[in-house]
Order: sequence, then C-alpha cells, then structure tokens
Amino acid sequence: MFKRAQHIIIPIIAVLAGLLLGGLIMLIFGYNPIWGYEDLFSAALGSSKSIGTVLATMGPLVFTALGFAVANRAGFFNIGLSGQALVGWVFAVWFALMNPDLPRIVLIPMTILVAMIAGGAAGAIPGILRAYLGTSEVIVTIMLNYVLLHMSNHVIQHIFAESLLKNKDSSINVSANASYRMDWLSELTNNSRLNIGIFLAIIAVIVIWFLLTKTILGFEIRAVGLNPTASDYAGMSAKKTIILSMIISGALAGIGGAILGLGTFQNVYVQGGNLDIGFSGMSVSLLASNSPLGIPFAALLFSILSTGAPGMAAIGVPQELISIVTASIIFFIGVKFIFERFIQSKKQVKGAK
Repeated sequence: MFKRAQHIIIPIIAVLAGLLLGGLIMLIFGYNPIWGYEDLFSAALGSSKSIGTVLATMGPLVFTALGFAVANRAGFFNIGLSGQALVGWVFAVWFALMNPDLPRIVLIPMTILVAMIAGGAAGAIPGILRAYLGTSEVIVTIMLNYVLLHMSNHVIQHIFAESLLKNKDSSINVSANASYRMDWLSELTNNSRLNIGIFLAIIAVIVIWFLLTKTILGFEIRAVGLNPTASDYAGMSAKKTIILSMIISGALAGIGGAILGLGTFQNVYVQGGNLDIGFSGMSVSLLASNSPLGIPFAALLFSILSTGAPGMAAIGVPQELISIVTASIIFFIGVKFIFERFIQSKKQVKGAK
C-alpha cells in the first residue's frame, strides 16, 4: 500500500518543490512569485483558446512519454525520441502531400500508419544493435538523433518534389483531408490549434496500459527490464523483446511527430535542432514514474507551464524561469531514487538482524 502511495505522493511533492524553488528564484531576482504564477496559470487556463492550446500541446507529449515509458519498462533509456518523432512527422506529411485527394477517413489513418512505420524503423536500429551487439542504446539513440535530423532536412530540401515546397526549407500546407484539426474543435476553442491528437493520445494511454499490464508481451517487456538473463532462462526471447520494445517506443514517438506536423503546423520544414517534444516527453514520463495512466496528468502540467510561460512576461519575469521550474521538478523526481535506495538499505539491515 505504501509503495502504491509513493507513486502518487512523490511526484506531487516534486511538483510543489519545483514550484517553490522557482518562486524562491523569482524572489532573489526581485519578482513577485505570487503574481508570476498567477499570470502563468491565467495565461494557460484563462480562455478557451489557451485551454485549447494546452490540450493541443499535450497530444505529442503523451505519445513521446509513452514511447519512453515502454522502452524504460524493458530496461532501456530511449534518448532518440526526438529523431523518431521527426521522421514520423516528415514521412506522414510527405504521404499527405502526395495523396491530397484521398478521403479523410482513409488519409488520416494512413498518415498515422506511415508515422508509426517511420518511427518504429528508427527505433528498431538501436534495438537490434543492443540485442545482438550489446551496444549502449543511450549512445546510439543520441547519435541517431543527429543522423535523423540531417536526413530529414535533406529529404525536405532535395527529395520533396518542387510542387510540394513553399520554399527550399518548407513544404506547402497539407490538404484539409489530411489535417488533424476539426472545425468543431476550432469553434469550441476560439480558433486554437486543438486537434484530434488529444483523443488519439487518450486511446494510446489505454492501449499501452493494457499492453503492459494485461498481455504476455507486456509481461515479457517487464521481465526483460528486470533481468534479461533470467528471462532467457525462463524461455523468453530477450533479444526479440528488446527489439519489439524499441520498435513500439519509436512508433509511438513517430505518431507524436505526426500530430505535431498535421495537427499543429499543417506542414513540415527544415529543423535547426532536435525536437523539444522528445526530451520533454522523457521528463513527462519520469514525472509519471513511467506509468501510462499517470502520463496524461504529467503532460497536462508540462503543457500548462509551457503555454502559460509567456504570460509571466506581463510583470517582467523571464520565460526561461519556467525551464528552471521544470528542471527542478525533474531533479526532485530524481531524488526519489535516493529515498528508495535508502529505504531498501534499511530493510536489508533489518533483515540481516
């Protein structure tokens, strides 16, 4: 019972501690933290349009967080979510631009499928290398982020047909049939960028929760994460499970990229660096203790912080302070591992007596 409560109490304490630290930093630099946070939450939740923006931001974050959670349950740190999301974005938009007249009921599922395949293929590379060569997935995925970034930029600039480009660095917008935005959602939220991504995210949360807790594959993923050698001895294929977990992780990130491209931006363009949603998704998953059911709540908090940050400028508080707050939250989440190690050592000492 205590262990279950820990999964809820520790993230709440981490959030409060992060907000408190942010408030102290505001005080040190001469800003009023109460006004600062009031403006932040007012900017994020004070209108239907801002609420729509918060929900639109949540969609990609939930998918990348789920991707990280699946890999982490298998015992791996997938740092390549940014690159996997980017290839999902690029190839989903490319498919949409090449088939603008397909019916919406066909085109939207096809773009999701294309994004899954692209992201899953990108995730399979570190999975195969880890399974058969024992390479560190952390190093491989970090380096692949840059490979996928420059490959995607090359595809946009040199492989996209000229008719699909607005200029050399940006594509034209996708057709209405491919857009994830819906008229009724725009009307409901005063023309915000809210799209079906939030509904896809909710479905994905349920599917991944069911996969990890109620299926044989989910059991094998968790078993391999705990002890791959013992899993092999028990008759499971650790290599297959490692590869599958990384493919699923990459596929989820790919869908997150597609939602960003077809829901938020409606096109694709050359990126100057890795996508933020990859690293933000990792933070969301860590805050939720890699629990699929906790991820939407953590994503909501991060979306509120990022959406409301410009509101703090009204009293002169730098928006960068929100980065300090989110980093502090993750820091305090990391402290939980120290507490867990301390509790385990205490139990071992008592058991020895």
